Amino acid sequence: MPTTPFTQFASSYVVLPAENVDTDQIIPARFLTTTERTGLGPHAFHDWRYRPDGSPEPSFALNHAAARGARVLVAGRNFGCGSSREHAVWALLGAGFQAVVSAEFADIFRGNAIGNGLLPIEVEPAVIDALVACAAAPRAEPPRVSVELAAQRLVLPGSAVAAPFPIAPFARHCLLEGLDELDFLLGARAEIDAYEERNPALISTLSA
Repeated sequence: MPTTPFTQFASSYVVLPAENVDTDQIIPARFLTTTERTGLGPHAFHDWRYRPDGSPEPSFALNHAAARGARVLVAGRNFGCGSSREHAVWALLGAGFQAVVSAEFADIFRGNAIGNGLLPIEVEPAVIDALVACAAAPRAEPPRVSVELAAQRLVLPGSAVAAPFPIAPFARHCLLEGLDELDFLLGARAEIDAYEERNPALISTLSA
């Protein structure tokens, strides 16, 4: 499924410091009634975000005024654990996030994120601590970070300090180009056909 090419951006961020946030907390199972990628944003973190009567929970980070327009989520360790539901990524994208920063991601969540255009930024715990402290300090405007996928670095607020983050070269390429694995293969069809012509099958793959 193709996505929009990932470009460098600067944004405020939301801090959700809880560890071991699983996919059922990101998007509760009762909302998994769709196969569409859109429409799940309002339900992201639903059971933390809203009271039983449906009104917003004032203490939850996404409901704070400083969270408006934030495109980066700063999370605790082992983010996205639990089930493999892709809907968790769709909900985060629908809530306006383009990147999630954590000291550790669940492997399946990481793969789902990359496949849908959400960037998982894995950094050292000290970087998370610095972002949390910066967000908690009194200031007139919310702090901002710069996300630079091409350079594989996260520029921290108010300084030229940049934290590097790892990403596999193929995943980086696909995100920057807005491709998924199938798009990549289709784009290489000419090279694949040329290889097949140079290397004909030695035996028939068809049954007699």
